[in-house]
Amino acid sequence: MKTTQMLLLSALVLVGVATGSALDTVKGPSRVEVMFFEPEKFIDVRDSYMGSDKGRDGTLETLKEYLITRGVRGLLPGQKLAITITEVDLAGDFEPWRGGQWGDVRIVKDIYPPRFSLVFRLTNVDGTVVKEGKRDLRDMAFLMKLTMGFRDDPLRHEKALLDDWLSADFRGEKKR
Repeated sequence: MKTTQMLLLSALVLVGVATGSALDTVKGPSRVEVMFFEPEKFIDVRDSYMGSDKGRDGTLETLKEYLITRGVRGLLPGQKLAITITEVDLAGDFEPWRGGQWGDVRIVKDIYPPRFSLVFRLTNVDGTVVKEGKRDLRDMAFLMKLTMGFRDDPLRHEKALLDDWLSADFRGEKKR
């Protein structure tokens, strides 16, 4: 009896994985486009006090993928969202004056909130502009929020800030 249950469970897992893989290949072009304007000039996207481009590029790629997957949720069929991020300042900062290896440790305090500056344009399938604007996002109370969904994610505060913005600007689009 136990062997039959294990075989059935294994078969269900394999079917689920195969279905997920098949759906990934059918996705098509993304309806959310994210670009970074002069990322080398961003205030703080480093992975250490003497941060490298590799750390910056990895962080920005993670934020881009997150915006692409989350941004599409608030769009009507056929709509496209173009986001250009012009500034990023991650939550926390490096305090190398602490000495030793502290230059590689991001200290997260309420005096170092996450910040983004961006411009966006939401268009319909025919190319008409539905909504566009510029936003300067900052969350001064970021440490008071429960970010249970990404508790172990080093970018949890930034993702929560981006979720707040997407909810405020685009969740209402589905109701119209």
